[in-house]
This record gives sequence, structure tokens and C-alpha cells, in this order.
Amino acid sequence: MISREPTIERLAVAKSLLLTPFGLDESHLTRALQEIKAHQVDDADLYFQYTRSEGWSLEEGIVKTGSFSIDQGVGVRAVSGEKTAFAYSDDISEASLLDAARTVRSISAVAQSKRTKIVASKIAKSRKLYPGVDPIASMDSTTKVELLGKVERLARAKDPRVAQVMAGLASEYDVVMVARADGTLAADVRPLVRLSVTVIAEQKGRREVGSSGGGGRFGLAYFDDAQIEEYVNQAVHAALTNLEARPAPAGEMTVVLGAGWPGILLHEAIGHGLEGDFNRKGSSAFSGRIGQRVAAKGVTVLDDGTIADRRGSLNVDDEGNPSQRNVLIEDGILKGYIQDSMNARLMGVAPTGNGRRESYAHVPMPRMTNTYMLGGDKDPQEIVKSIKKGLYATNFGGGQVDITSGKFVFSASEAYWVENGKILYPVKGATIVGSGPECLKRVSMIGNDMKLDSGVGTCGKEGQSVPVGVGQPTLRIDGLTVGGTA
Repeated sequence: MISREPTIERLAVAKSLLLTPFGLDESHLTRALQEIKAHQVDDADLYFQYTRSEGWSLEEGIVKTGSFSIDQGVGVRAVSGEKTAFAYSDDISEASLLDAARTVRSISAVAQSKRTKIVASKIAKSRKLYPGVDPIASMDSTTKVELLGKVERLARAKDPRVAQVMAGLASEYDVVMVARADGTLAADVRPLVRLSVTVIAEQKGRREVGSSGGGGRFGLAYFDDAQIEEYVNQAVHAALTNLEARPAPAGEMTVVLGAGWPGILLHEAIGHGLEGDFNRKGSSAFSGRIGQRVAAKGVTVLDDGTIADRRGSLNVDDEGNPSQRNVLIEDGILKGYIQDSMNARLMGVAPTGNGRRESYAHVPMPRMTNTYMLGGDKDPQEIVKSIKKGLYATNFGGGQVDITSGKFVFSASEAYWVENGKILYPVKGATIVGSGPECLKRVSMIGNDMKLDSGVGTCGKEGQSVPVGVGQPTLRIDGLTVGGTA
């Protein structure tokens, strides 16, 4: 069997879903872009999207809800300087496409009297990071319901204190196509699945919650018996651990963060501050600091959209640019920012493959993909043993950050009190407060156990949500403020 080049294959899928059924072809896209370029604009693009989503949820021993939806449409954008004009429609047709094109070109009051040259089409750079499968069709409905039932039975069998189990299974098949004013034509076929497990344990009238889950860009077969049991074990362990938790001490102390999902702190406290739009406007704590030391030696932070099968990875971003492995901080020195096309142009740098949008109804902006810190040379156990008195946080719940100041607040969902290198007991109610830039400078030990999260992250920015990944090794950070309940 002869297979086609990946980009050509994806374009064929995109055209079959987004153009052909509506009587459109590439000539119609060219005409719409020419309508926009009849006025003086710096950039323009058309973003077509077809999304099929399905979700199942289990509660109180039964699958209570099942949902299925299909959404499709086109977003049309024109950019002039710092100004963006945007229109979108769920009606994919030549008429709506041209109407939107004429609307957005009004961002520039200057019409061009000369003829506009038609730019030859160029296919976006090829890459294949994940299979172009439809995960919804990768498992029948009966098997999906049985999978959730298995989660319920396994969790309850782990411990009699498990009082309630909730589980959710989500699948998405997303096909996008981008046509740009510079002639670029790109497409992507993006599968996405996630299994989530929440356990409530009860003992002597006290109830505590533990959660787990994961997923990525592949089919539902990923959730085999071993994977399901791993998620169940993690959720039950977290809930039972919290049943024994004591109030967390408060004050300034040494904090050790576990590997993997605790990288959410890095994502929020550091990652958002390195996005191009905030730095172009000078509103980030990292603005104008490229080439300067912003972290302790040994701290290297990347944003990498090229990791196979990962939740945050993309073959191309939502502007048709190939995703990249971007080194943001290297050995403590700030090297660059995360860029979309507009902010890159205004800052005089190249796009980094980070132009992302929630859907065709949203404008792209600089967003993270998979953001993580590279590992060091310390044994994780050695790092924990180095704590005289402090907190060992292995999992986090919610958090928030002020981009301008870099100050953040995070709540630990699983944490332990450590004295003289020994883990004494779990604690509850620990809140970590600090400044992203200052936090990086206080990293004193970096573990050799870097790992990525299990595939559960969703990032929100300006009302838009996109799937992301985070990761880090075990880290010791000195002098963090912990707000507790003790």
C-alpha cells in the first residue's frame, strides 16, 4: 500500500469535510483572501473547522449522561498593525465567506487601487505527531459504558471507605484547515481523548476527595485494564491520604514539588508571563529581559508542541505554522517568548508555532502547548531528605497568577509535612503563595525524574480554553510562603 505524504493526506480529509460538501474549492478561498487584500492589511487568514465530540459520565453506579455534538464553521480574520478584525459563521458557503471577507477588510480604511497579485499556494511543512483517527469510532457505545463500570467496580473494591465514584470519558475528532494571505495552506486532523476518575472516601463522618485521569491524541484503546487500574489506584490513594491529613502549617519554608502535574505551577506562574502578547505590551514581569538571568542555574524551561501523542501537541498551530520545540529559559537565562504570527511580526521575530484558538469562533493568540522544565542530577529521595522543616507537595488543584507582577496563589490537593528529611504526615489546606520570577531564582535542587503530566490539562486565557501539557522534575524551592490552616 502506498501512503500519501502526511500534509497532503490531512488536506484531503479537511477538504472532504469542510469544502466539498458546500461546493467550495481552493479557488473560493483565494477569492475571499483577495477580497480582504483589496484593502491594505498586514495579514489575513481563513480558518475552517469541523468538530465532533462525545462524552459519557458515571455517577452513583450508573452511566447517567451521554452527549454527542457536531460543530462546524469558518473564521475570517484581517490584521492591520495591532488591530484585528474578525468575523465567523457556522454557515460554510461562498456567500458567507465573501460577506465575512468584505466585513473584516474594513479594518483598513485604505483601499488599494492597484491589482493584487495572487500568491501561489504553498503547503505547510509536514509533520505527523499523532494518528488521524476518529476516537469516537474507535470503541462502540456498549464498551464505553462497560469501561466506566469497570472504573466503579475497581475503585470500590480497593477499600471499604470508598463511598462514591464518579468517572467521565470524553472523545473529540477535530479537523481544521487554514488558508493564509501568504499562500500557505495547512490542515490538521486532531484526535483527543480523556478519562477522568474522582473518588470520595468517608471515615467517621469525614469525607475527602481524590482524583486522577489522563489521555492524549489517540484512540480509546489506550485505556486498557492496566491504564484504568493505574488511574483508579491514584484517585483512591489521594482520597484515603486526605482522610488522614492534618491542618497545614503556615509561614515561609522550604517547599519540594513533586514531578509531573505540579508543573502546573510552572505553567501558570512562568509560562503565561512568557507569552508574546504580554511582553510586546510590556505588561509581563519578563518584558524586555531576554538575555538576562531570570532563574537559578540549572533551570531550563521549554514549550514543545512536537511531542508525539501529547494532549498539548499540534502538527501545525491554528495559523498554519508548524509547532516547534522552543527553549524559553536556558540554564537560568531568558532566551525568548512564545509567539503567534501577529505578535511575532510586531516584535520583529519569527513565529514559534504557538498561535492557538479555541475554535473557528475565536481569534488566535500566543498560547502554550506542552510546557516543562528539564531534569537535573539529583535523586528525588535525596531532595526530600534535604528538608529540615517544610512541605512536600505532590499534587495541585486550582491556582491563579497576576501576569504583570508574576504573583501566584496555588492550592495543594496532596501534600505532606516533612521534618529532618522524614515524611511525617499528610496535610490539608496548604496554599503556596509567591512570585514566578522570584520562585525560579530560589530553585536549589533539581531532580533527575522529569516527567510530563498524564494528559489532563486545559488552559484558559481571555475566555478561550485549549488543551495543554505540563511537566517538571522534583524541585526544591527555598523560602516560599505557605498559607495553612494550622
